[in-house]
Amino acid sequence: MLQASNYSLVLSLQFLLLSYDLFVNSFSELLRMAPVIQLVLFIIQDIAILFNIIIIFLMFFNTFVFQAGLVNLLFHKFKGTIILTSLYFALSISFHVWVMNLRWKNSNSFVWTDGLQTIFVCQRLAAVLYCYFCKRTAMRLGDPRFYQDSLWLRKEFMQVRR
Repeated sequence: MLQASNYSLVLSLQFLLLSYDLFVNSFSELLRMAPVIQLVLFIIQDIAILFNIIIIFLMFFNTFVFQAGLVNLLFHKFKGTIILTSLYFALSISFHVWVMNLRWKNSNSFVWTDGLQTIFVCQRLAAVLYCYFCKRTAMRLGDPRFYQDSLWLRKEFMQVRR
């Protein structure tokens, strides 16, 4: 079971990773002239997104609901977060690869193709939703109902058995 002290540590780590993601999304274009630094920031951002996914799943595995065998219930309640986080991860990697391929050799020119602009807008829109859904999931997973046997859980278990 996730104790309050461990939960606050996990929550702080998630917010730190989300803050880094926001920082890179906000200021990475200012480092266009230094492609190596931009590449390192992008790699760390992708790793941070991956760590955030791992943290969310570790929080799932730590719940009583998961241990009781109601994995589908957890995935049903948080499928929006899982799908959106996966989509955001894919969009981020795609954008990072594309922008580094276009700007690596000629970082002095401003290269901005229509396809790059499209994926940029999609990735940034997904970033807003990603931050919202990750915060909402982290807060909802702090609910004590997920960590103890309760009437709500028994009702859900009975519905699954039918």
